[in-house]
Amino acid sequence: MIPYIQRFIILVCACVPTTQIVLAHHVLGRPSYSLSADSNTPPSMQVETQIGDYFVTYMVFPAFPRANEPGRVNLYVSHIDKGTTFNGEVTFRIRNDSWFTRNEEVLGTQLIDDNVYRQGFVFQKDGNYIVTAEFESEGVPYIIDFPLRIGEPFPIGPIGLVVVLIAGVLIGVNIAQRRRRLRMKTARQVASRGSRPGGDR
Repeated sequence: MIPYIQRFIILVCACVPTTQIVLAHHVLGRPSYSLSADSNTPPSMQVETQIGDYFVTYMVFPAFPRANEPGRVNLYVSHIDKGTTFNGEVTFRIRNDSWFTRNEEVLGTQLIDDNVYRQGFVFQKDGNYIVTAEFESEGVPYIIDFPLRIGEPFPIGPIGLVVVLIAGVLIGVNIAQRRRRLRMKTARQVASRGSRPGGDR
């Protein structure tokens, strides 16, 4: 019984979204020329990925982005074979990291600055978001999505609550089935004793 419960919980964890619903409106993009140089503070995250002919590195500053405080996305785009940095325009968009809402806003369109595309932001609400970077090279469109967390994560996210709820239901069902089997066993024993010659009267 227990292995089936564990498998069911793992299956539900894989299917349930791990995000909360946060509206992405009132996100303020900032032009690259208003951003100061990188500080000694490490980024909150660094993601490296390959898409088409380009190798992309994505960083978020500061280390712990918070609502109503300025932050910045740094994007490095280099050609895999040539090793050259992409020199064009990159448009940054933002949307909720949620299955239930798909509202999207443009943060800004940036030109390269010292081999980096910098996009500032200010969020009014904590939550999980998706930053999309879009550019076009030789007529081929490139779209890259990156996660962005604003504010402190909740101790138990939605997926944790779902797992706890399902585990509680399964444990309750298991206990109920055991009690039912125990009652049936007791009833059979009583019936068996009553049906024997000289049984209880």
